[in-house]
Amino acid sequence: MQKPTLLILAAGMASRYGGSLKQIQKFGPSGETIMDYSLFDAIRAGFGKVVFIIRKEFAEEFKAIFEPKLKGKVDVEYVYQELTDIPKGFSVPEGRTKPWGTAHAMLCARHKINEPFIVINADDFYGKDAFEKAHGFLDKQVSPGKYAIIGYELIKTLSDHGTVSRGVCTVDAHNHLTGITERTKIYPENGKIIYENADGSKHEVPTDSKVSMNFWCFHPSVFEISEQQFSEFLRLHGGEAKSEFFIPLVADEFIRTGQGSVDLVPTSSQWFGVTYQEDAPFVTNSIQGLVSKGEYPSNLWAK
Repeated sequence: MQKPTLLILAAGMASRYGGSLKQIQKFGPSGETIMDYSLFDAIRAGFGKVVFIIRKEFAEEFKAIFEPKLKGKVDVEYVYQELTDIPKGFSVPEGRTKPWGTAHAMLCARHKINEPFIVINADDFYGKDAFEKAHGFLDKQVSPGKYAIIGYELIKTLSDHGTVSRGVCTVDAHNHLTGITERTKIYPENGKIIYENADGSKHEVPTDSKVSMNFWCFHPSVFEISEQQFSEFLRLHGGEAKSEFFIPLVADEFIRTGQGSVDLVPTSSQWFGVTYQEDAPFVTNSIQGLVSKGEYPSNLWAK
């Protein structure tokens, strides 16, 4: 089998994090970023190529950080998410500066990927088990009619410093994804996990609920599907200043129209990320704990 590819969405800037480039903030004991751990886990799981989706204005800084680490370990490609990378017959609305969303970012990599691949966020720590499960799926099960999402236990994805938004997954009897319901205000309260609706009403979410952390496993056929859907999206919403074309929209349409199924592949990994600046010490301490347990070396890229 051709080794699968890791596609990293690293073009975003996080408003809740003060606008800084948190994708390259150092958290590990030898100055590693969160992305370094995803790269390390993917390489040891058997991925053969990484494609970074970045902004052109950050390209030189970004390459200077990651190219020396990855040289000789994995093939590396770069893709720039450009607003103008849209199908013929459409144009960018005047004044629009907001990117078109995660599915558009993925679509920008269509000329660089011809093999099964995964998509992840740059600023999320996903864990070794998740990459091993994803590689196993891409090796044995992925096809034009079968994709997958890595499902995290909700309780392992919360923040101590504020509410979080999570896509809560529902599945059928065959563990095929049937839907992702976005809950925008989730938090622990009195030993339970609660989400609030816009009207302030509170509802309990089962602690063992599986949620999406934007870790997807795809066959390259997804690009043709996404391109068709993006054209329809632009026809309906292309004139809106802040409309976004998201990967879950692609997966939902794929399922709804009977083109195939999306397996939910559960992982035991603990997710963590820097949703808020106050999360940063927790991320640093969590990584140090994993290093102390021997799950990662103290210097990921030591010769």
